Amino acid sequence: MAGGVSADGQTGSSQSASAEQDTGSIPCTSCGKPGKLQCPKCLELQLPKAASVFCSQECFKTAWAEHKKCHKVTNAWMYVTNRGQKRSAKMPQCDWTGPLRPDLVGPTRQVPESIPKPDYALDGMPYSEVQSRQQNAVPIRNAKDIAGMRAACKLARQILDKAHAAVKPGVTTDEIDHVVHEATISAGAYPSPLNYFHFPKSVCTSVNEVICHGIPDKRPLEDGDIVNVDVTAYYKGYHGDLNETYVVGQVDDASKKLIKAAHDCLQKAMAEVKPGAKFRDVGDIISQHAQQQGFSVVRSYCGHGIGDLFHCAPSIPHYSRNKAKGIMREGMTFSIEPMINAGVWKDMHWPDEWTCTTKDGRRSAQFEHTLLVTATGCEALTKRLPSSPPLWWEAEQQAAPVPSAQ
Repeated sequence: MAGGVSADGQTGSSQSASAEQDTGSIPCTSCGKPGKLQCPKCLELQLPKAASVFCSQECFKTAWAEHKKCHKVTNAWMYVTNRGQKRSAKMPQCDWTGPLRPDLVGPTRQVPESIPKPDYALDGMPYSEVQSRQQNAVPIRNAKDIAGMRAACKLARQILDKAHAAVKPGVTTDEIDHVVHEATISAGAYPSPLNYFHFPKSVCTSVNEVICHGIPDKRPLEDGDIVNVDVTAYYKGYHGDLNETYVVGQVDDASKKLIKAAHDCLQKAMAEVKPGAKFRDVGDIISQHAQQQGFSVVRSYCGHGIGDLFHCAPSIPHYSRNKAKGIMREGMTFSIEPMINAGVWKDMHWPDEWTCTTKDGRRSAQFEHTLLVTATGCEALTKRLPSSPPLWWEAEQQAAPVPSAQ
């Protein structure tokens, strides 16, 4: 019987079986060999498995002097590195392009065993997606698929609306993650970002110069910030994906213009989605409007197919003169999610290898819908509801005084 590794470097058989069974294919934190044992203290603190798995008692004891430092951070709040697979007590060094800095990231939230999960939930690897990439064919959804997609997308919309309602100065993005996580699991769904290629949280929160894939952390939102919240819910075998960018308190006019432009880029692209339309034309439509507004379009990320897989064919670039192949057909489901920058289109990544920011440190905004191609156009499966909190221009219209009758 294998012995588990205790926090003081001693063996403890009470945790050995569960720790060894749950390590999956995660490599040893110290040497990189296949992991077999997990530190019980890390289990207690709910640290990521990738930061707490070891191949043997000997390897654990050798690494203990350094490894135990991660237990001393209050409540296991640490900085994320290595695409979410490791944590550090010190802020990583980086040539930051803007004023924003990463903050401490809390423990990964747990999902009840009873909730159905995508294949990457255990070890971070979406094996089904990797296999699907060998095929270029875009799936045509049948009636069962479409019904499942509608349910997942409506739920994702409801979850995003709850997150939107929580956005205000003083609220941390980790608190928004908590709202999203609890709303998702209470509905019997799985938060799709969680452990996707080891992403450590249940939602992406991208503040100011962050383009996408921001990791929720301890930093409170400040008056004047903008924040994109990107929600995906895996519900009864299907993913629903959407995002919106919100103002935090009183925001400058330039940032408001950027947000509205990103929203309108998506709307203009959606208006051209129909059977027979070319995927490559989406980028021309988005780029034309963005450039007219004085903005640029991010080129590193694309819209994507979605359904039973989080990401699949097709890939839909948002920039002009792209070489995307294929045409749209009735029954296809995919996202369009233009990322619009106030300055240059180029991007860079923080040391966590997830957070993507603008190269010049200026702000970025994004909107996303999951779409179904219909016989005559498209249906936004993640459309806003009558109960959805207003976006900034809608809020201003609602607050505007009603002209008196002459």
